[in-house]
Amino acid sequence: MTALRPNRQRSLIALVQILGLSVWFSAAAVIPSLRSEWGFGSTASGWLTASVQIGFAAGAVISTLLHLADRITPQHLLAAGAACAAACTAAIALLAHDLCEAIALRFLTGVALAGVYPVGMKLIASWSESTDRGRWLGILIGSLALGSAFPQLITGFGPLPWRTVMLTAATLSAVAATIAAAAIVPGPHLGSLATQNHRNVLAMFTERGFRLSSLGYLGHMWELYALWTWLPVFLLTSRQGRGDAADTSTGIITFAAIGIAGAAGSLLGGWASDRFGRSPAAVTALLISGACCIASPAFFAAPTPALVIFLLVWGAAVIADSGVFSTVLSEIANKSLVGTALTTQTAVGFLLTVVTVQVVPIAADLLGWQYAFVLLAPGPVIGAVAMWALHPVQHHLKEERHDHQLYAPDAIRRSDGAALTHRG
Repeated sequence: MTALRPNRQRSLIALVQILGLSVWFSAAAVIPSLRSEWGFGSTASGWLTASVQIGFAAGAVISTLLHLADRITPQHLLAAGAACAAACTAAIALLAHDLCEAIALRFLTGVALAGVYPVGMKLIASWSESTDRGRWLGILIGSLALGSAFPQLITGFGPLPWRTVMLTAATLSAVAATIAAAAIVPGPHLGSLATQNHRNVLAMFTERGFRLSSLGYLGHMWELYALWTWLPVFLLTSRQGRGDAADTSTGIITFAAIGIAGAAGSLLGGWASDRFGRSPAAVTALLISGACCIASPAFFAAPTPALVIFLLVWGAAVIADSGVFSTVLSEIANKSLVGTALTTQTAVGFLLTVVTVQVVPIAADLLGWQYAFVLLAPGPVIGAVAMWALHPVQHHLKEERHDHQLYAPDAIRRSDGAALTHRG
């Protein structure tokens, strides 16, 4: 293995995430065109995203029960997921004629993406030492942000037929599948493949570290996807209320807030988690994004430049902690079950997002879009409390592992050296 190979592999994994996840919000980016052509309302619009979240959770549950993320060669699972997501997205563009058909295909897209995002986290962790794992998982989450926002960038350059936008996203995901199958291999820190034992999954829930990390993640997810889904509407309504020319620049601003600021926030969060610790980095990001939820009504009425700056800060903060949760779980979970642990936690989180994605437009109908995002604030606040409580648990686990390595007999240390390295 050359010294450059780990960086090459990690870069390829990040690229596959950008391309493969570009289908996630492809339908949300063309909602105005779909509503005009198919004639459905704002409440139904939410199901174009919610169906993906439900499908993702269903795919994650299936993966967890069958231990797919730990029993199948990860690069092959990643390639299959990206290819299936591409096929479902292309089918919407080429075959769908109404909302029901689109929602069914979006559900299947979500099922396929359960083989892309969690598996990408496992692969990036397999190529990363504990000392820099936070930074590289931050880069992976930044790739998620860029990929998710990419359809907004496409629509921001001018009015395009919605089928063209969907086909473009499908093509990118197909390229991701090709790269995953041809060029990606697991790293040296990949745990051994697990045998099918459902008791292993249940045992994870008895560990306090897993429970606290999951609660923090759920608080994070309560906010994240509802913000990403409805930010374009929030921005468009704000600009129209002030009489701004809310043209295609709304798509560019949305891409900047979700994609560019999100990627920057992910990198910063990953660096901070390695430099200052996992819990402090997560708590800081959660408190900032929670404060943005509370402050959103004031900035809704602010001039566009101030609103854009506010959205850039929010877009960075809301995703900065995401890689931290993945890093924590990859460090506290049994190494043979890292993929299953990541998928289990992610499945529960994405089921929760269905609630907020649907509730935000209802709140907007009752209170107006100016106040719709305030209801997201409890999520990051609860998440911050959980991650603060996790800090001493992590410290205790590190001390236990250090003592185990320090005092293990030399013979055991020699025979189990690889396993101990994996547990770092």
